[in-house]
Amino acid sequence: MPKNFRPSNREGQILSKIESSKEFKKKQIIRGIAECIEPLANAVAMKLIENKLIETTNKNSIEDQILKCLEKLSRANDFDVDYKTAPFRQLVVRPHVASLYLTAFVIEELINHKDIIDIYGSDIEIYGCINKQALKFLP
Repeated sequence: MPKNFRPSNREGQILSKIESSKEFKKKQIIRGIAECIEPLANAVAMKLIENKLIETTNKNSIEDQILKCLEKLSRANDFDVDYKTAPFRQLVVRPHVASLYLTAFVIEELINHKDIIDIYGSDIEIYGCINKQALKFLP
């Protein structure tokens, strides 16, 4: 017979604090984007091109698209962020919200941009490249 699990009040408080700290960190990252939006967009675009994950005819256009995506992320509500990143949540164990959002943007939307010739690499490679740059600018 299976055992019924009923979390105690203390366990519930601990779980609530863990969840609250995750939400706080997520909001802190999203607020921090405004402070470093241009250098982050430039760094991400450059690394994606340097690592040959994106083949493009115009680097500046790609940087502008990433900049617009970051601006959209900085104004997005929780539902929009969760909706955009939902297909990629299982990509890594503890994903960085900005990196995951940018990865989703590159894979789902940027691929259809007129200046993109092709996007190479797996989802995890694209996430890794973006995440390395995001961690330099965001907490």
